[in-house]
Amino acid sequence: MKKYVIIGNSAAAIGAVQGIRSVDTEGMITVISDEPYHTYSRPLISYWLEGKVVDEKIYYREPDFYEKNNVMTMFGVRATAIGGGYVTLDNGGKVAYDKLLIATGSKPFVPPMKGLDTVDYFTFMNWDSAKAIKEKVKENTKVLIIGAGLIGLKAAEALYHLNADITVVDLADRILPSILDVRAGQIMQKHIEDKGTKIILGASVEEFSGNTAKLTNGDTVDFEILIVAVGVRPNTELVADAGGKVEKGIVTDLQQQTTIPDVYAAGDCTLSHDSSSDSEKILALLPNAFMQGEIAGKNMAGQMCLYLNAIPMNAIGFYGLHIITAGSYEGEEYVTEDAEKERYKKLIFKDGKLKGFILMGDVDRAGIYTSIIREQIPLSDVDVELLKDHPQMMLFGKARRDEKLAGKIG
Repeated sequence: MKKYVIIGNSAAAIGAVQGIRSVDTEGMITVISDEPYHTYSRPLISYWLEGKVVDEKIYYREPDFYEKNNVMTMFGVRATAIGGGYVTLDNGGKVAYDKLLIATGSKPFVPPMKGLDTVDYFTFMNWDSAKAIKEKVKENTKVLIIGAGLIGLKAAEALYHLNADITVVDLADRILPSILDVRAGQIMQKHIEDKGTKIILGASVEEFSGNTAKLTNGDTVDFEILIVAVGVRPNTELVADAGGKVEKGIVTDLQQQTTIPDVYAAGDCTLSHDSSSDSEKILALLPNAFMQGEIAGKNMAGQMCLYLNAIPMNAIGFYGLHIITAGSYEGEEYVTEDAEKERYKKLIFKDGKLKGFILMGDVDRAGIYTSIIREQIPLSDVDVELLKDHPQMMLFGKARRDEKLAGKIG
């Protein structure tokens, strides 16, 4: 009986369990996690904090998921080393494996800031962090969030619904710099500021003194709760220490296998091939993590399959304004906007293909754009004018429409 071990318990790990069980119903699966919880959805912690999601709804799979899939769980223990067919644990134990998956995700990046070591702060990366914040926040509690990216602004949104007094500080020239361009960032910033959240850009913390932050622009911000959400770093140490190839993330082939025999990796700790830009990058997205894990699991169980056509994609909302972004932003741009209605669209074209897009406000037809990018459909096969302003099935030629409809029916 084959022994499978998975380090991690989030989307990639769950994908791997399902991938393994689709091929091998008998092998022994062990999931090791340093958190004490049944698998939960990390993107939902902000909704849990604001009270929109209750405990029972934050879980990523049903309560009997492990039992149904014959999975042994080891929660609240941390893997400290891998090698020689064993995982070493922080409690001194060892777990043997025939095939191993590293699905360790990422950790918060906390930059050096003078006086930070004298202040209690949160990172809003896991459920425990959200629980600790919920215990402290009350109406009009002053909250300072360092970082105007995805994590920082989802924390801000949750705390806005709890009537906190929120200030967000970021060194960048716009909010959400990883997914929005300058103009889209401006529209979203105005939307958030109109709700009462204060945003200070182009500045960082020079020094903390008590519960006051002195900023590099000369401003000072008093706070009762501090959240540091500057960014994340992949957890690659287990593979690196075992001699595996690591760059910005763990390097794998298209079967999700690392350079270490019988060791696979999936999720936010790995590099993926972004087909929209033809480059290697970390795609820290839940669907990407799950699909990588599923591919890894199938390969671990002996069914050869490849992970192809990955692209960056975000579907998310802030303070009620929804955005969907995907692909690469390098190329010729087509832009329309209606700032009064908080609508913005940017399409990016390169080498005769749609390579990326930003949609804000009106996001109903995003799936068509995503499909064209992921399938790398040439612009010569579509009605480009319809594509720009009225995306619909009719923008495809008859042969392509028949092919797509046949796929949906199948």
